[in-house]
Amino acid sequence: MKRISTFIMVLVCAFASAQNINDVLRHSQENIIGTARFQSMGGAFGALGGDLSSLNVNPAGSAVFNHSELTITGSHYNRENDALFGRNTRSTDMNSTELNQVGGVFVFKSQDNPWKKLALSFNYDLARNFDNEFVASGSTTQGIDNYFLAFAQGESLNNLRVQQNETIADAYLNIGADLGFGAQQGFLGFQSGLIEPTEDDPDNTSYFSNAEYSSVNQNYVQRTTGYNSKFTVNFAGQYEENLYLGASLNFHSVVYDKLTLLDEDGYDASSSVQLTTFDNFLHTEGYGFSFSAGAIAKLNDNIRVGGSYQSPTWYEFTDDISQRINSTLAEPDINQIDFGLVNLYEEYRIKVPSKLTGSVAVVFGKDGLLSFDYGYQDMSKAKLRPTTDPNFNSENDFISEQLGVVSTYRLGGELRIDEVSLRGGYRYEQSPYENGDIIGDLTGYSGGVGYNFGGSRLDLAFSRTERDVNTLLFDSGINSTASVNSINTNITLGYTLKF
Repeated sequence: MKRISTFIMVLVCAFASAQNINDVLRHSQENIIGTARFQSMGGAFGALGGDLSSLNVNPAGSAVFNHSELTITGSHYNRENDALFGRNTRSTDMNSTELNQVGGVFVFKSQDNPWKKLALSFNYDLARNFDNEFVASGSTTQGIDNYFLAFAQGESLNNLRVQQNETIADAYLNIGADLGFGAQQGFLGFQSGLIEPTEDDPDNTSYFSNAEYSSVNQNYVQRTTGYNSKFTVNFAGQYEENLYLGASLNFHSVVYDKLTLLDEDGYDASSSVQLTTFDNFLHTEGYGFSFSAGAIAKLNDNIRVGGSYQSPTWYEFTDDISQRINSTLAEPDINQIDFGLVNLYEEYRIKVPSKLTGSVAVVFGKDGLLSFDYGYQDMSKAKLRPTTDPNFNSENDFISEQLGVVSTYRLGGELRIDEVSLRGGYRYEQSPYENGDIIGDLTGYSGGVGYNFGGSRLDLAFSRTERDVNTLLFDSGINSTASVNSINTNITLGYTLKF
C-alpha cells in the first residue's frame, strides 16, 4: 500500500509554488458554455433575457420569460493545442463530454398589480471546464538544473542533507514543513545529483550544476482536469410593461488538477548527468461566492437596453502538491519521494474584480433579433489574500502592474422561420495582460439551430474560440516558454420544456 503523508507548508513560501498570478487568471476567466441558444448567439443576452444562461450576464433576464421552463444541456468539448517550443511544434487533441447546464424558472403572473410578473430561477452552469493538455518538445539552453539552483543558492548544505535517523522521504517532508518550499526544491536538486555544493561544508550556501551541456532536449507534458461550476439562485420581476429588474446569488465550486511531466536528455558526453525526469502534481479545491443585479428596459416595440453589475467573486482555496524526481546521479532511495507524499498548504483566498455589462438589442417582432453586449472588468484589481502575507503583497503589486482592463464584445442574432430558428454569434475578449504577447486576445464564432414544438424546444449549437498563450514551463529559475495556439470547439445540445 502506498504511504501517504501530509504537512502544512508555511505561507511564507506558498506563492513560489502555487499561489501567483496564474492562479488568479485561472479562476477569473469564466468560459460559460450555457444553453445551446445562449452559446449559438455568442452569449449576447444582456438586453434579451428569456434564457436561463442569460442570468450570468443580466439577472433581470428571468422576468422576460412568459412561461415556467426547465432546460437541460450537454456539450462535447474538443481542444486542439499546437505548442511551439524551440523549433518544434507538437499537436495534441483532447475530447470530453459533460452535462454543462441544468435549470428552471418559475413564473408567477399578476393582473391587478404594477408588478406584472415575478420569476424565481435556479440554474447550474459549468463556468469553466479545465480538461486540457499540451506537449512541448524541443531543444533549449535552459536545463532543469537552473530551477533547482535558483532555490538552493543561499540554503546551507546541512539543510539539504538527510539527517540521522531520517529516511529521504522523512527529510523531504520535514524540510518542507520547517524550512519551506524553496529549501525543499533545493533538497530535491541535491539528492537527485543535479547540483553540488561548492564546498563540502555544512555551512556552505553556494552550489553548481553537475549537468554539462550547451543545449538539452526537453519533453514536457502538461495535463489539467477539473471544473469551476456555478449555481445561481435568481429573483426578478417585470414592473409595468417596460421594465425588468433582477438579482442573483452565485455559488461556485472548484476542483482543479494539474500534472506536469518533464523528461530531459541530450547532455554533453562528458556530463555526469545523462537523463533527468521531474514530475509535479497540483490538486486544488475551493468555493466562491458573488452576487449580481441588473435591469432591462423596453424603449419601444423594437429597442431594448440592459445593464448589470457583477460583484467581485470571493474564492477560498486549498492546494496540495506532490513531486517525484530521478536522474543518472540520484540517490538510490530517491524513488521514496513520489506522488504518495502530499504537501498540504494553508487556505488562501482570491478576489476576482467586479464586472459591468451594457447591452442593447433590436427585436423585429416574431421574425428575429440582433443583440450586442459590452463587458468591462479591471483585472489589475485582482487580489491574493491574506494581504498580511508579505509575499502575497509583492505578488499583488506584480498583478496590478501586469494586468489591465478586459473589454468583452459579444454579438448575436436570430432569424425565425415558422418553428425553426437560425442563430449566429461572435465573441471577442481582450487579453487580461497589458502585454498581449503573454496571453493573446480571444476570438470566437458560433452558430446554431432551434426547433419549437410548442410546449418544448430542441436547440443545437456549434462554437469555436481561439487564443494564443505563452506558457512558462516553470515559475522559477527557467524563463523558457511554450507558445501554445489553443482552439476550443464545442457542440452543444439542449432541451427546454415549458409548463
